[in-house]
Amino acid sequence: MTITRREFFRLSGSAVAGTTASLLGFGTLEAVAAEVRPYKLARTTETRNTCPYCSVSCGVIIHTTGDGAKNTKAEIVHVEGDPDHPVNRGSLCPKGAALLDFIHSETRVKEPMYRAPGEAGFKPVSWDFVMDRITRLMKEDRDANFQAVTEDGKTLNAWATTGFLAGCATTNETGWLTYKAVRSLGMVALDNQARI
Repeated sequence: MTITRREFFRLSGSAVAGTTASLLGFGTLEAVAAEVRPYKLARTTETRNTCPYCSVSCGVIIHTTGDGAKNTKAEIVHVEGDPDHPVNRGSLCPKGAALLDFIHSETRVKEPMYRAPGEAGFKPVSWDFVMDRITRLMKEDRDANFQAVTEDGKTLNAWATTGFLAGCATTNETGWLTYKAVRSLGMVALDNQARI
């Protein structure tokens, strides 16, 4: 059998291409099927929330594993922007995109901390302790500094020694209720970061 130079290069090129394709896994369907992995979020639970960083209040979707059974512990495995949210429509800034690292950070504060007067460090306390302390201090300050009338006898009902800063992860309705509750106490200094 005689082969011309042109036929030799054609056969050699075909052999090299076939060998390379089979080495890369393109030769058989079994090799291709073995490389297909299941979608990592297929068995997760979606929870919608608000990004805690700034006053823009972007919507996020938090994906957790675990089916809620007694012996399983839910773990957050992915955080992404919520495409149905009216503020960010699925996009996140660099801080919002790094929420998963924020959630899993070992230095994140996960419980109320209190530093007593004269002590050097903070210690963990219960939520009941915190709420009782804040309520008691607010009542003491309001009782001591509330002005019902001005010097010339006009009604004032002002409490100017304490202020209130509402969180950014609230809706307009929650902001309105916060405003009404705080103003009903007589507070003058009030701010709310909410943008939605």
